[in-house]
Amino acid sequence: MSARSEREQLSRELQAARGRIADLEQELVRRGRDPLTGVLSIESFRAHLGEEVQRSRRHDRPGALVVLEVDRIADVHRQHGFASGDALLRAVIQTLRAGTRAEDILARSGDARFALLLCDAGEQAATACVERLLADIEALKAGPVRDVSASAGVAPFGRTDDAVDLLERAGRALSDAQSAGGGRTVTASAQEPAGAGVVAEIQRRDAVEALAVALLERDRYTGEHSESVVEMAGKVAASLGLPRAQIEVVRSAALLHDIGKVGIPDAILNKPGPLTPEEREVMAEHPVIGERILRSIGGFASVAAIVRHEHESFDGGGYPDGIGGDKIPIGSRIILACDAYHAMTSDRPYRARMSHAEAFAELTRCAGSQFDPDVTAALVAHLYHQRVGRRVAAR
Repeated sequence: MSARSEREQLSRELQAARGRIADLEQELVRRGRDPLTGVLSIESFRAHLGEEVQRSRRHDRPGALVVLEVDRIADVHRQHGFASGDALLRAVIQTLRAGTRAEDILARSGDARFALLLCDAGEQAATACVERLLADIEALKAGPVRDVSASAGVAPFGRTDDAVDLLERAGRALSDAQSAGGGRTVTASAQEPAGAGVVAEIQRRDAVEALAVALLERDRYTGEHSESVVEMAGKVAASLGLPRAQIEVVRSAALLHDIGKVGIPDAILNKPGPLTPEEREVMAEHPVIGERILRSIGGFASVAAIVRHEHESFDGGGYPDGIGGDKIPIGSRIILACDAYHAMTSDRPYRARMSHAEAFAELTRCAGSQFDPDVTAALVAHLYHQRVGRRVAAR
């Protein structure tokens, strides 16, 4: 067969394959399914929701409606293309299916929005389920897409609710979660006014600020160190091209990256000399303690994940999980390098600080082993331009 004939044959086969795909998509639509993900369309879901609400009333059974949306999907499309965005949405569906029961009902209700009907689940169980789902979504890696987050609104069934009421309340709760920065769950009761989720988020932020103050009072070096790392981490995140909302998550994690030290004994935390191997083991628990503290507050799952992994090394030799490369959240990689630079250039009771040139050399030496090379380059460039700018201003 000639090259031209082969091309014509491949073209016919490709056209036939496209036709079969179009036929399958039409069949899914006829069956009330979303062509991209295979889950129910929103029209079919509404019918199921109405039936479940009636069944819940007749048998006095609990239930909850969840509306969940992937945060900043437009940024994914812009940075990685629509095909990668579609792959991410399919991965999200797999995560939602894996984290729910066979009797729960799932639908796609928008570009990156999904509706989930949790049968026989009260408010507490539904909220706990959704928090787990959001944590699982954060861990997703779909092709080049990393560091995903999602927001969710939960509407437990009320005695007088109909399907329209539930969709309205769940959607309002989702809007509150997104208005508060995303990456979190807001649960709305039947009596909860619009905006109550934002009030709850403000209260959570107040709690986090209180924790940061408590850390500062307990160990002034650690508290002031965290504040210094925030500025560096934000600049590095911006130079790496992270979206604005993700930069804010990184800044929050930088402020709280040592919060787990509130659970470390004073004798170890304030020891004037080097730690023994046993004491280092205790100190190495602080990232996990920090993650646990932040997850208990609620709404800080993305920050908690970064805090857990901020001592992981790029080559996999860090702790607590020994992961490496891009398996480490980008926020953790940024904070590790910024944290190390600030620690090296600070006086401590048991050692004098390094010069900036010595710290630069150490960062560069460890790029690719302890530190992400791209993060290291961005940090060194930021610090260099910062120091040059200070010299110019001083003239």
